[in-house]
Amino acid sequence: MSQTVTYSVQDGIAEALIDNPPVNATSASVRQGLAEAIRAMEADPSVKALVVRCAGKTFIAGADIKEFGKPMADPGLPEVMAMMDRASKPIIAAVHGTVLGGGFEVALACHYRIADKDTRFGFPEVKLGLMPGGGGTQRTPRLAGLAAALPLLTEGNQIGADKALASNLIDAIAQGGDLAAEARAFAGQLAAQGKGPRSAAALPMPADDPALFEETRKTLARKMRGQTAPLRALEAVRLGYELPFDEAVKRELAIFRECMAGPQSKALRHLFAAEREVARIPGLPADMPVRDIERAGVIGLGVMGRGIMMALASAGLPVVAIGLDQSHIDAAMKAITKIWSSSVARGSMTQEAMDKRLALITTSDDPRDLSATQLVIEAVTEDLEIKKAVFATLGQVTQPGTILASNTSFLNIDTLAQASGRAEDVCGMHFFNPAHVMRLLENVRAGQTAPEIVATIMALGKRIGKLPVLSGVCDGFIVNRMLSKRSREGFFLVEEGAKPTDIDKVLLSYGFPMGPFALGDLAGLDVQAAARKARAASATERELRADFVEQMVAEGRLGQKTGSGWYSYDENRKASPNPLTDQMIAAHAQRHGLTLREIGEEEIRERLLYAMVNEGAKLLGEGIVPRPQEIDVAMVNGLGWPGYTGGPMHWADQIGLDKVLATIERFREQQGDAYWTPAPLLAQYAGEGRGFYA
Repeated sequence: MSQTVTYSVQDGIAEALIDNPPVNATSASVRQGLAEAIRAMEADPSVKALVVRCAGKTFIAGADIKEFGKPMADPGLPEVMAMMDRASKPIIAAVHGTVLGGGFEVALACHYRIADKDTRFGFPEVKLGLMPGGGGTQRTPRLAGLAAALPLLTEGNQIGADKALASNLIDAIAQGGDLAAEARAFAGQLAAQGKGPRSAAALPMPADDPALFEETRKTLARKMRGQTAPLRALEAVRLGYELPFDEAVKRELAIFRECMAGPQSKALRHLFAAEREVARIPGLPADMPVRDIERAGVIGLGVMGRGIMMALASAGLPVVAIGLDQSHIDAAMKAITKIWSSSVARGSMTQEAMDKRLALITTSDDPRDLSATQLVIEAVTEDLEIKKAVFATLGQVTQPGTILASNTSFLNIDTLAQASGRAEDVCGMHFFNPAHVMRLLENVRAGQTAPEIVATIMALGKRIGKLPVLSGVCDGFIVNRMLSKRSREGFFLVEEGAKPTDIDKVLLSYGFPMGPFALGDLAGLDVQAAARKARAASATERELRADFVEQMVAEGRLGQKTGSGWYSYDENRKASPNPLTDQMIAAHAQRHGLTLREIGEEEIRERLLYAMVNEGAKLLGEGIVPRPQEIDVAMVNGLGWPGYTGGPMHWADQIGLDKVLATIERFREQQGDAYWTPAPLLAQYAGEGRGFYA
């Protein structure tokens, strides 16, 4: 056998044991070993059946991503599965762990399947811009029917063993703790009963249901807007109604290869790798010791503080929550209980789990009760003087070595560090609203932050289920600094004549979940006005003049929560154009002597997006982030930049930095140096003919 597959025979039952750490991916040696095992089984008259099993924590968890984009060594996975289809003796897959992608396809190509009770199944390929390419779109509906197969193949989500059994995707669930023994016993029973091979390839497609296909297409357009791979998977399923099995599988593989060569898959695979890269911190050894966090504190129990408490407690971490007074504490706990109770009502959380989380939270209005914590996250109002006073207090009431983190979205962490009197213990941990839901966590290394604190907060981010990205200190860090440039151009475009609805449509068509003005209404225009006020000292005269947000707030138009903002909202918060917005823009133009003009979609898109790319290049050039990966990961997960473009820096590389620079220079001539001076790094890279990713 190959280096990764061991073949053995016991009492007439053969076993092919795959051992290809860490996830038993279907690399070339695995495919070769499986092919050899099938040939050995067929050649030995004493062998009645073959069990395919994996060592380690999981069955085959998918393809070997290192082989993507390279010539595939023989035999290919489809060839191995065709050998299974033609086998004259039953092949049983004994599966455990995560049975994903190509691994799931291998299991489905086997004739029978027995699973450990905790096994998870799925086709996550669509999340990498791909779709099943080893017969998954043909075998799954033949076994499970369309209603179960279509969401599994097109949405990339996983199902458990019970659902897989109910869908006929597996035949049995192992009841004991010895999957290998139960699989051999299962194979022995098949042989004793005279049951031979049962290939899914020989089954007919389920009854066609054009209405279900159309409903699925509409669901994908809503859930996975702009992504092509889910629709290609749906297209591949239809092949089963149009072609014989073997031809449908060949065409499925051709579609898979088209997806792999396409820009969306390249972008999504880039992000997959980038998320792993940002976990490695340049300049810090991989074995940097981290501090034990057994109890955390949160001070400030507004919307952000509550979300942070929920994120910590949901990860099993005891939390000491400090509020301004008892009324603030009661309001916070009432809000948290309401959110978790809704989860219980929906069935996504048990009452027992909710009770355990609530039991982890201790409340107080005295900061001295933070003395037993190893980490305190400050989430008070975004006012520098108030935060400085809080950090001065934290520096006194907590033990030396306790990590003091600010959730500020743009204030200077170094200033707060000095106020604490313990600058080496201070850092930023910027959560995104809602903090218990949003995946991104911007961790901020201040000028004197101890290296082991950096390692600790990055590790803690993973522990609480977040995607931590490290930034240096600057106004707005990564996401809000880049977003501020998009907001600036959005307001300027309105001043020049672009309608807010048209601007939003341009970004929606690009792939953002919301446009900037709909987002402002959702977040609350009062919140946006407060942020503009906090930054007024550094704003230009033109930025201050574009005071649309302040005008609406003065009229009591705060967005969705008041039923009126950039848009009008009905009782269900459904948006429609707001005539008051048109009146405001016209009056603003007349008041300031502005001439409104028609602005095309291309200019809108380039001004909004290139402003962010240029700012990203400045972040890199200033050393605020060490790599472009931090920017792409942060913007996709914090702002909703469409992942299938790879993020702003990857996207700019695909366009060509010379073209991006030429457009920025054109905007510079039109709008002025204050807003469109090219980042030195962007100009340098464009001149060298390279990209941000060399």
